[in-house]
Amino acid sequence: MAEILNDTQADEAVTKLSGWTRDGVTIERTAKLPSFPKAIEAVDKVAELAEAADHHPDIDIRWRTVTFRLSTHSAGGLTEKDFALASQIDGVLDGM
Repeated sequence: MAEILNDTQADEAVTKLSGWTRDGVTIERTAKLPSFPKAIEAVDKVAELAEAADHHPDIDIRWRTVTFRLSTHSAGGLTEKDFALASQIDGVLDGM
């Protein structure tokens, strides 16, 4: 099982990400994409990364606005897995 990060570690890790905020045991990023098809394309790319990592974000799609939420539910908090996938999601969104 992945090790839960303490508050200091989680707060420090979230500052290294682009546009992510922390709310307790969850980190979140909302992005507006140029169009609905681009939003779906971003979600598709993130889905591939999530499958490869066996770590799946909660995803909310509202037209061209997509919100990603990450937490390691099996560990009961934030772990390095969350921040690693968040960094990969940043790469997808930056490329859109």
